[in-house]
Amino acid sequence: MIGKVIKIGISKNFKEKIQSVVEVEAIKGEGLLGDRHIKKNNNKMNQITLIEIENIDYYNKISGTSIQPINFRRNIITRDIKLNELIGKELLIGKVKVKVHDLCRPCKYLQETLEQKNFIKEFLLKGGLRCEILSNGKIFVGDHIIS
Repeated sequence: MIGKVIKIGISKNFKEKIQSVVEVEAIKGEGLLGDRHIKKNNNKMNQITLIEIENIDYYNKISGTSIQPINFRRNIITRDIKLNELIGKELLIGKVKVKVHDLCRPCKYLQETLEQKNFIKEFLLKGGLRCEILSNGKIFVGDHIIS
C-alpha cells in the first residue's frame, strides 16, 4: 500500500493550537522536534500520530461541519492509505521508519475543542494511529507512505 502525507501538524504545548508545517524532524524513540509529545525514552505510543483525510472528510460531511484537518490534533494527515490495516506493521513515511502500535482513539478534550457532541462515537475506529519512530529523519508534506 502506498499513501501520501498531505499535512503535518505539531504544537509545543498540550492545549496550544496545532501549527501546520511543511516538514518536521523525527527523532528515533522520542517524537517530532517541536511537538508537545517529544521527550527522551518516550512511550512508543506517544511519538507520532497519523489520521486519514478520508475519515476527516467523511466526518465533516455527516456532521455538516468544515473542521480543518489540522484541528483533529494528529501529526500526519494521510491520503490513499487504510491506516487501521497497518497495526503491528512497520512503515516508511518518506525516509523515516515507524512502527504502528495502536489506534489513536479520540478523547473528550478533542470532542470539546471541536465543539462536537458525537465525535468520540463517530471517530472511535477512525481516529488514526499511534506509532513509534524507529529512525531519524525529516518528514515532508508530499512524502509517500509505504507499508
